[in-house]
Amino acid sequence: MGKGFKVKKAKLTGRIVTPEDPNYEQARTNNNLNNSKYPSIIVFCQRTKDVVNAIKWARENNEPFRVRSGRHSYENFSLLNKGLVIDISDMNNMAINLQDMSVKIEAGANLGKVYRELWEKGVTIPAGTESSVGIVGLTLGGGIGMLSRLFGLTCDNLLEIEIVIASGQDGAKMIQANRQHNNDLFWASCGGGGGNFGIVTSLTFKLHAISDVSLFSITWGWSDFELAFDTWQKWAPFTDRRLTSQIELKTKEVGEIVSQGEFVGSTAELKKLLRPLRKAGSPINIWIKEVPYIKAVEFFDLPSGNQPALYKRSGSFIERPLPFVAIKRMKEFLTHAPNPNTTIWQQSLRGAVSEIAPNHTAYFYRNAIMAQEYNTSWKNPDEERQSIKWVEDIRRTLSPYTTGDYVNFPDRFIQDWPTAYYGRNFRRLREVKTKYDPFNVFQFPQSIPPISKWL
Repeated sequence: MGKGFKVKKAKLTGRIVTPEDPNYEQARTNNNLNNSKYPSIIVFCQRTKDVVNAIKWARENNEPFRVRSGRHSYENFSLLNKGLVIDISDMNNMAINLQDMSVKIEAGANLGKVYRELWEKGVTIPAGTESSVGIVGLTLGGGIGMLSRLFGLTCDNLLEIEIVIASGQDGAKMIQANRQHNNDLFWASCGGGGGNFGIVTSLTFKLHAISDVSLFSITWGWSDFELAFDTWQKWAPFTDRRLTSQIELKTKEVGEIVSQGEFVGSTAELKKLLRPLRKAGSPINIWIKEVPYIKAVEFFDLPSGNQPALYKRSGSFIERPLPFVAIKRMKEFLTHAPNPNTTIWQQSLRGAVSEIAPNHTAYFYRNAIMAQEYNTSWKNPDEERQSIKWVEDIRRTLSPYTTGDYVNFPDRFIQDWPTAYYGRNFRRLREVKTKYDPFNVFQFPQSIPPISKWL
């Protein structure tokens, strides 16, 4: 054997699916059906060693790959044509430690499993609402949800990660990152987005005790559009931090504005806090009730979000209440929406989220009073162009009144995505990328590039 000849040793291990397998179609299908990507191989890793082997195999064979967990990448960045998909969703065990109020969760677990198993012990972590969303992608992008204002973002409750990174010319190794070890990588993993630096295989969080919570729902008719939204936006980010809420502006055809929220406290207290909303305009439906926390989780977990569909979404942050002209613009767009499944959704922030400096974690938009999302979905492929145009047009129209975008609401049409997702933290994220992934092994459209690779 010649001295310069290199023996390729890596083998794919785990559950391997190829296009010939009967379950290939199910294995390649993401939550957003608006894609035509057909990977050559999908490996479902069962343990960390499978992840290490997959990265080594991809590097030795010069095979492009993507990383996947919950399948909720809005732009299907977790899929590719040909190439390898490294899927960690089979790695989903949890170890709950009530003595030190922490939980170690394998990165493939979805939110439904996390919430259910924690609830059995009377604890939780602040996370998102759709049960099929993966805990890892949510956390790495920040993680907003119905406990954000009280307990902070999901990443604010993160204590440690285990992550497989590229090593040497074609190797891979698992390392830990926390505030003491590899703290720059830990910083980047708190809002720097999934799939940029390596493959996270487990996450450890601090836990919060939880029992009963109070829910509310208020619905207005179309004629109250401006008043209902304006009242909500000037109230929701500034009320008692135990109360996190959302508002959904539906199309003129549907004719509803709906605000809902979760309060860690009694219904009597909540009723008082809701007075400004209850008095705004002429609500057509109001209810307030106390429920076990797991029932609140189920209430906000809309089945539609868990069912694969053809959709387009984008988003932005809002740092000061929208002026009347912007509210009118939203109303105009919803009057001429492409279909009745189109909405504008906002969630209140501030509270615990804003008590951390924008450079303390990679999640930059600490000063935002709310996150905003533009949504539409369609059934007929002929509606795709018009639907995507609607989302892009409203994002551009509202841009004078908004800032940036949440990295977990990615949009391939955003030109200056580094600034949109990461603000002034982008330079530091590139430094972390350069240190831990200098060869740019982990890449996808809109992935963070190492400094030497940025043209």
